Amino acid sequence: MPEPASITLFSTACLGLVVRALQRRYRAVRPYVDWVAAFVLFVLASPAMLFCAMLVKLTSRGPVLYTQERVGQFERVFRIIKFRTMYDGAESETGPVWASGDADPRVTPVGRVLRRLHLDELPQLINVLRGEMSLIGPRPERPHFVAMLREQVRDYGKRFAVKPGITGLAQVKLGYDRTLRDVRRKVKYDCMYIRRMCWWVDFLIISGTAARVLLGRRERRSKRAGGTLGAQ
Repeated sequence: MPEPASITLFSTACLGLVVRALQRRYRAVRPYVDWVAAFVLFVLASPAMLFCAMLVKLTSRGPVLYTQERVGQFERVFRIIKFRTMYDGAESETGPVWASGDADPRVTPVGRVLRRLHLDELPQLINVLRGEMSLIGPRPERPHFVAMLREQVRDYGKRFAVKPGITGLAQVKLGYDRTLRDVRRKVKYDCMYIRRMCWWVDFLIISGTAARVLLGRRERRSKRAGGTLGAQ
């Protein structure tokens, strides 16, 4: 008669095989689900996007859309698309700098509202349709800051194993980065998501994101003084 320990080991091995098979299936199907979902969301969000575009155009000079280099899967650089939330040419003289949250003088009044409601992120659905991003994944950062963070934050490079996302586990749990400590905490959540990514986890993240946007839940603020990584 088999020993209980042998049965336990056999059951664990079988469970591991099933989990790995499901993960392979999930990763194979996920790009198609991303594309279809992004297309549907783009169509549904078109009226809101048109309204946002009109607000940006009527309240400040410059283009409606803003593109910026970001680092994606396998460290490939792509241009992310967002509604412009800063005054045109805000970084033309300073280059990439740490922003200062809601008090950032470079952000327009309309831009603050768009950021607070996350409406400035809607054009990134185009990045998903292009295959540069997913709906869910680690947020992509600018090359300038990636070079710095790789040296200062452990496991930062592991984030590039998957496509970056419009939303993600770290964004739902923590909000905006304000210090290196915040970045380290986010990287832990990003790595946790990459290890456990599946349809159920994606559903929980989408639900959490909807709660932030629809219920107007405020971003968590760091108690430490510091800036926010990135600009637009």
